[in-house]
Amino acid sequence: MAAGEEQSREYLQRHRLPELLHRLGALLLFHRPERPREFLIQVLERVKAGRRAEGEYPFLMDEDNVDAMFSLLDVLGQGHIRPAQYREGAST
Repeated sequence: MAAGEEQSREYLQRHRLPELLHRLGALLLFHRPERPREFLIQVLERVKAGRRAEGEYPFLMDEDNVDAMFSLLDVLGQGHIRPAQYREGAST
């Protein structure tokens, strides 16, 4: 591998850019905003504020989404799910 390519990989990893780009892409596909550039700017501003402990990091799912997913897995309403159910839900 060429030195320049290795430096590029190290740069990407050091700044965790692949994870950031993946999350941004997932947020775009989940929310499908009418104005994607403005949406991305808002998300990045929230990330910046969250790093300064001034706000929350933008999550793909909120509490309502988690509750809905849990209720789909807890079909008997027992208040808990088995590890196999968790793995199945996490893989979909």
